[in-house]
Amino acid sequence: MIKKYKRFKKDPSLLKTELTTLQYQVTQKAGTEPPFQNAFWDHKEEGIYVDIVSGEPLFASIHKFDSGTGWPGFYQPIDEQFIQLQRDVQLFRPRTEARSRYGDSHLGHVFEDGPAPTGLRYCINSAALKFIKRADLHPLGYGEFDRLFADAES
Repeated sequence: MIKKYKRFKKDPSLLKTELTTLQYQVTQKAGTEPPFQNAFWDHKEEGIYVDIVSGEPLFASIHKFDSGTGWPGFYQPIDEQFIQLQRDVQLFRPRTEARSRYGDSHLGHVFEDGPAPTGLRYCINSAALKFIKRADLHPLGYGEFDRLFADAES
């Protein structure tokens, strides 16, 4: 059973001390980090990616693919309950913004040019994520997600 998370928005002054300047700019100001110059664009280790602000589980390495864009690409989240999608009209054409549901962090954008089975590409900023290795899932309280990798092995 997935842990229950409560909606919360941390105080911005507190977040400024807890996050790096880039993490704050991305998650709180809807910024974007440079492509090919971020922690997870070519990361291949087994585990899950959680919101750097709230810790809510967002994506699993088994759903990650090389999108060729220089940012981490996923074709689906671990559970859609942790993602909220919003229309973004900040650039010249409308896009779909992906935010963490409970931490309300800007994560990136979703596009309809991804691989099967969903056809979606969640283009996510590494600065919005913290990686939890598969071996650390149980000790860090994310043990329920180990099943994702067991399912993939069978």
